[in-house]
Amino acid sequence: MSQAQYAKLLSANDTGETGGHQAGILVPKTDAELLAFFPPLNLEKKNPDAWIWCEDKYGKKWKLRYIYYNNKLHTPGGTRNEYRITWMTEYLRLNSAKPGDSVVFEATDEPDQFKIKLEKPLGSSAEPPVIKLAGWRRVH
Repeated sequence: MSQAQYAKLLSANDTGETGGHQAGILVPKTDAELLAFFPPLNLEKKNPDAWIWCEDKYGKKWKLRYIYYNNKLHTPGGTRNEYRITWMTEYLRLNSAKPGDSVVFEATDEPDQFKIKLEKPLGSSAEPPVIKLAGWRRVH
């Protein structure tokens, strides 16, 4: 039986091409299945986080941070209320990530450990074609 997988279609902001500063890729807080795919976070705490380990196709392990920036709920005047996966800059850079590529996370049998890969759009590599949708999607 294959493990659950989710793919995030990367934007220019995700890959750093806009020159803007953001903390990692956005994980939509409205997708309960996707949130359950990643480690549980203590929502009573300000900015709860969990470290996840992601192994690429070469066996390299990447330490990424899954965080819920929630100062809007804990700090007067706070504005942030969003989930993100941070510490991805080096992975994206070394894999020559571009807008339109997708980063795919695959669950493993170990908690807080995933497989990670970067997929290029149709026709840009020797990989089998993958249909791309905007944002996150579950891979079946």
